[in-house]
Amino acid sequence: MTVVVVGDALIDELRDDHGVREFVGGAALNVAVGLTRLGVPATLVAMLGDDEPASRVRRYLADFGVDLIATPSLLGTARAVSTRSGGGEPVYEFNEASQQRRIRFGDAERAAMADADLVVISCFAFDDPEQTAELAEAVDAAGVPVAVDPNPRTGMMSDKPEFVRGFERLASGAALVKVGEDDAALLYDDRLDVLRARLIDLGAQAVLATEGPAGATIEAGDVVVTRPISSLPGRIVDTMGAGDAAFAATVAVLVDGAPVDEDGWETALQTAMDVAAATCRFEGALLRTPSALDGTDLDRIGT
Repeated sequence: MTVVVVGDALIDELRDDHGVREFVGGAALNVAVGLTRLGVPATLVAMLGDDEPASRVRRYLADFGVDLIATPSLLGTARAVSTRSGGGEPVYEFNEASQQRRIRFGDAERAAMADADLVVISCFAFDDPEQTAELAEAVDAAGVPVAVDPNPRTGMMSDKPEFVRGFERLASGAALVKVGEDDAALLYDDRLDVLRARLIDLGAQAVLATEGPAGATIEAGDVVVTRPISSLPGRIVDTMGAGDAAFAATVAVLVDGAPVDEDGWETALQTAMDVAAATCRFEGALLRTPSALDGTDLDRIGT
């Protein structure tokens, strides 16, 4: 079973009271790598420049066995700068490549989608109507189930109404849509439960709604299951990759077939919450499973 992930690949530059650190990242890249770590072969379709950061991204993907189909970027590789001071929320800045991201859907991309069992879309430029139309046409031609995480970013989004239209075009009828509290506030100025109901009404077969400290909920047809944040050993070091980890874990379940009852969805959600909690015990967005904490010096995690 294989998955094609479409979206962003970039360098995450983290600045805080401890200094400056860089990680290979991007929501779509995190999901693709996370899937391979969960035993699901994945191909990433993303934009990269012809520069040193792109070489780092390529080596990182190769290390984890993720195939790459790259769209060349004349503006270089995308970069997100996250500044965190004290206990405040991080402030993000994105370079020009991030703001003008563009993915092309040629023969290689379309062939990969047609051969996949599932297409995952995360942090895509839904506010670009031409690009969204190309993606929708490629997905329709492939005829495979779709999972979508809009992952909107204020510094990357130029037209919110158009982004919502593009997102809902792909979310309508999707096998899975993942949204969070920030997405509901930024895109709809509304509560997450209202957005969840809207997506179900649009035809999404299942919605994974991540609710921060309140845990997460999956709604699928008549089934609604909720789980709290998983309690694991060690302190929370970095929440940056929690949503991507939960999304990847849920997608991995769908690859083997969507759950058919409440018990199945509850098991899927519990697994997703366990993976997200383990990921938060380490710095960076690399997906971890609870087994990563076995025998680990918990006092040194994240140092």
